[in-house]
Amino acid sequence: MKSFTIAAAATALFASSVSAAVDPIVIKGSKFFYKTNGTQFFMKGVAYQQGVGTNTTQTENIDYTDPLADEAGCKRDIANLVKLNTNTIRVYAIDPTKNHDACMNALAAAGIYVVSDLSQPGESIIRDDPAWTSDLYARYTSVIDVMAKYDNTLGFFAGNEVSNQPNNTHASAFVKAAVRDMKKYIKQKNYRAIGVGYATNDDPDIREKMANFFDCGDREEGIDFWGYNIYSWCGDSSFKESGYDVRTKEFESYNVPVFFAEYGCNTIRPRKFTDVGTLYGKEMTSVWSGGIVYMYFEEKNGFGLVSVADDKAEPNADFTAYSSQIAKVTPSGVNMDNYNPTNTAGANCPSVGSGWAAQATPLPPTPNQQLCDCMYESLSCAVGSDVKPTDYKDLFGTVCGYKGEPCAGIGKNATTGKFGAYSMCSPKQQLGFAFNRYASQQSNFNEACNFKGAAVAQKAKASDSQSSQCKALLNEAGAEGTKTVTSQPTGTGTGNGGAASGSKSPGAAGALTVPTFETGYLQFGLYAFTAVLSGAAMVLL
Repeated sequence: MKSFTIAAAATALFASSVSAAVDPIVIKGSKFFYKTNGTQFFMKGVAYQQGVGTNTTQTENIDYTDPLADEAGCKRDIANLVKLNTNTIRVYAIDPTKNHDACMNALAAAGIYVVSDLSQPGESIIRDDPAWTSDLYARYTSVIDVMAKYDNTLGFFAGNEVSNQPNNTHASAFVKAAVRDMKKYIKQKNYRAIGVGYATNDDPDIREKMANFFDCGDREEGIDFWGYNIYSWCGDSSFKESGYDVRTKEFESYNVPVFFAEYGCNTIRPRKFTDVGTLYGKEMTSVWSGGIVYMYFEEKNGFGLVSVADDKAEPNADFTAYSSQIAKVTPSGVNMDNYNPTNTAGANCPSVGSGWAAQATPLPPTPNQQLCDCMYESLSCAVGSDVKPTDYKDLFGTVCGYKGEPCAGIGKNATTGKFGAYSMCSPKQQLGFAFNRYASQQSNFNEACNFKGAAVAQKAKASDSQSSQCKALLNEAGAEGTKTVTSQPTGTGTGNGGAASGSKSPGAAGALTVPTFETGYLQFGLYAFTAVLSGAAMVLL
């Protein structure tokens, strides 16, 4: 058990710019280990963030406090986290524009690691209208860029409970594409190996297929770890009554680490946390790598361990109960050098059919802002400057209903595995592509490029400096936009049709949406636009 001396030392680091040293956590087979000494790592975690719910697929932007940028709050809470024997916290949304050195260094000094979700409210993969876009790519990579430098960053979640029932399982294809691309990005940037995983809900209809889907196929596309949000042990339950025994059996051959990304049923309060001894006991530690209790802060949902008022954090009865239970456990593991994984094979991919709607291959394409910008700049028929985003639904409905499949290049359908090359572009860029594609198929281009004034004929805008790069990308996509583009972008764009990568401000307010509709295999809908103040100008991204 860590002492208050450690907590005091951690607090002192707030006045220092020296980076705290901590042994990074690495993955071998289905287990976590300390990199240097090889001891197996079991999470004794606490979810740590106010004002951000566990459903991170919400469409509304909300103001939230980045707990890793809140120096005073971090200083206040580390002593309590140490009392709880905490070695891991989970945060649901950080602001990559802020500095996190003070808190991350203090956490490291206290031996506490961080699992960070990559999304934020208003910028995430939406379960009912999923997409993996250039804006989301920029958001997710910006979090990795900020957090990768800290040795106590344990890993990232590319999604949290995105698919939560059979009728929205198609959304999982877009999350797995995000996993694939974030793993690739970490390697491209030559960051140390940091795992990318997913946190799932405990839905009996899809939980097995979910776990298999994210683990199957190409290892470069699969999750590095699997987080399980589970609340089935309530009050004085048991290993069998809670279903923990069945869940453990299900994952005994899983080839990546599994842990409880959230747990702590509160149907009976104060909570007793009698599952803690089982989770860290011999019945479960051969399969599970510990868990993360939900959660530190007391809010309306009644899951908190402490109540914060007037900048003071007061432990409650749940804190006392959990502290007592976690202090009793001493999970026993294996040394990394002596561990030879036998469960090395990935899972079998679930078949599309009743209860599952996502093809395992192909996944949605990697967002390529340069391709989107090049496409829009090359259009001879584009979206008129007076067209409002609220008009997009009707315009998509019109142009995508015409013969010749003008919208094939922007379609996204995870069930059939058909994705247009421009399916990751901004709604304005996609609408421009559809307008241009339709007009180019007609004998009278100028007349066809009208749509009651919503479209306008223009001269292609690609500059000489971009022409060779753009030409290669556009040739890969094909005239219809249905081919796979494998070339990587050479830089970020600032095209006429969309925002430059990374230009969206975290926490910006306001959202404008268009409801979902379908045309053939195409799926369009719920295009969110965020109003962002930049200087004196308001820009729609």
